[in-house]
Amino acid sequence: MTSANRREFLKGAGDTIPLILGAVPFGIIFGTLASGAGLSFEAVMGMSIFVFAGSAQFVAIGLVSQGAGWLVIVLTTLVVNLRHLLYAASLIPYYRKLSGRWKFLLSFGLTDETFAVAYARYREKDDSENKHIYNLGSMALMYLNWNLCTLVGLTIGKTVPGIEKWGLDFAMPATFIGMVIPYLVNTPMWAAVFTAGIFSVALNFLPHKLGLMAAALAGVTAGMICDSLNRRQGVKHG
Repeated sequence: MTSANRREFLKGAGDTIPLILGAVPFGIIFGTLASGAGLSFEAVMGMSIFVFAGSAQFVAIGLVSQGAGWLVIVLTTLVVNLRHLLYAASLIPYYRKLSGRWKFLLSFGLTDETFAVAYARYREKDDSENKHIYNLGSMALMYLNWNLCTLVGLTIGKTVPGIEKWGLDFAMPATFIGMVIPYLVNTPMWAAVFTAGIFSVALNFLPHKLGLMAAALAGVTAGMICDSLNRRQGVKHG
């Protein structure tokens, strides 16, 4: 690895550290809860190693513990991860020149935290051709952290009575809020977030996390309607 690539890699990892602080307790609690949901040690670690999708993994183990059918689990986790389509769409211009191997690798490691820091780096006005290495540095640190925290939850977390009730999982929503707010730059975005938030709270009573699916769809719908109205008003004023 060249010195320029090394600098990009380390900078990507370093810029991700503040976001990891919220992911650490989230990962430990995941490992702890997953071990109590009837999944084997190998299954839980395999999920973190090969799936590497924190929120989807949490939803999946919750549904497994409730005895939900595989179709409900697949559809729910699919809806939870639909946001990655938006991430991917934003990164296409920067991934276009990369090889198939790089696209596969970076797509696998596309988490919320990595998208937040990598997208900001890609948009910086400089001539660096190594921004994908920055992306890799962020991804590598997130991947290592998530799997280590899963392991800690599986081995140490379950020896601590009631750790899942300590409220440590609040760190992750707080991190998400901190990542999302800077990107809310217009009315449709605010409408989507506000609507999804209201629906997720109001429909929290629904079984199998169906409230999340409904909230996501409501948020997207609200954003699209608001954007359509803005476009119509622009046409009229034009």
